[in-house]
Formats: sequence, C-alpha cells, structure tokens
Amino acid sequence: MVETSAAHRWVVAIDGPAAAGKSTVAQLLADRLGALLFDTGSLYRALALAVLRAEIDPADECRLAELAAELDIAVVPPTVRDGRLATVHLDGEDVTWEIRAPAVDAVVSPVSAHPAVRAALLPHQRRIASGLPVVIVGRDIGSVVVPDAGVKIFLEASPEERARRRFAELRERGVEVDFDAVLADLRRRDAIDTGRAASPLRAAADALVLNTDRLTVPEVVDRIEERARAIWTPTEAVVRGETQ
Repeated sequence: MVETSAAHRWVVAIDGPAAAGKSTVAQLLADRLGALLFDTGSLYRALALAVLRAEIDPADECRLAELAAELDIAVVPPTVRDGRLATVHLDGEDVTWEIRAPAVDAVVSPVSAHPAVRAALLPHQRRIASGLPVVIVGRDIGSVVVPDAGVKIFLEASPEERARRRFAELRERGVEVDFDAVLADLRRRDAIDTGRAASPLRAAADALVLNTDRLTVPEVVDRIEERARAIWTPTEAVVRGETQ
C-alpha cells in the first residue's frame, strides 16, 4: 500500500473500463463532497479529436506527443444545461459532445496507449490533483497518476452491461449506432487498455473494487462516500467547509 501524501489525501481516484459508470458516479460524489470533478479521459478524447482533425496517424507517437504539448485543453464546470457533466474546450472551442462521437471512440485508446502521449499529459493531471478535494476519473489514476490518493476506487461491469449503457447514451443524443458494434468496440478498447505497455488498465492493489452490474448509481456513490469521509476528521471537514 502506498503511503498517502498530504497533498493527495483529498483525492478520490476512480478508475475502470469504458462505460463502467465512472463519470456519472463521480459527478454525484463530487457534489456530495464539495469536490472538484476532473475526468482525465476528456483530455485524451480532446487530443484524439485533434488527431482526427489534423489527419495524423494514431500510430505516430512522436507527432502525437508534440500535438499534446501544443494544444490548449481545458475542463471546466458545465456551461450549458444539456446533460453534460463538464465542459471541454479545445483551443477555446466547446467540444464537449464532439469528443463523445463514435469516430473519437475508435481512436482514443490507440492514441492514449503511447507512453510519450501519457507522459505529456501527466503533469497537468497531477497539478490539478494537488492540494484540494478532487474526484478524478480515468484508467490509471490510482495506479500511476496519483498512486498516493487518499481513496482509490475501481469500478467494473460486464462488457454487455457497459455496451447497453453506452448504446442508450448515444441513442439518447440522437446518434444512430448498432448495439453489436458498440459491444465490439468496448471489447476492442478493453484489450488495448489492459494490454498496453504504458500504464495498463488495472486496479491498484489497495483499491476498493466495485462491480456495478447490480448496483444502482446511488448505492455506488454511498459506498465511495463512506470510504472518503472515513479519512476526513470532523475538524478537517469544518475547515474545508463541509456541511455533512
């Protein structure tokens, strides 16, 4: 078990595969804890969108790392009430929904698998994670980005259940997709994420692993909140403005 640093005691790291419910759970949890919500996947998705627009080969690690260093990517609280959990800006442009398109889904895992790309985005992630209560969502937060996070969670669900969630999400937004294609894409992404050499998808040794197949979102949030508050003493909660 990695010893928690003072800077990262207030970090709740939530990892897991695509469509395991991380973003929805993290939003509710952040609201309850009065914490910042930071979905690191938005950074990689914004980069993947830029790669598509620039017609760069997703296998060109050097060019991708250069592009990652050049881009201005910002993740801020929602600026539009349309169901988004945060607003993502790419060089000043609101790309919140565009980065959720199937075309981005198809390249985000290959793009994020490159060690140089992950290294280019790592300092930004750690800077956001330091010194304040924050709920961070990703694939390798508890194992690599913030291994000394105060709370580490790994959410998992069956591929079929995750495909149903992603299919429903896309259809609700008016995107015409085939369920079997969504399922196949999730399995492909799982293979890439778990098999990559740099920061593979895996639960940290001291993470709480929750299978969300048969749990409601509030049930998942309750379990994580209980663990988070267990490390915050009443005195600290008052100092940080907690009202619980």
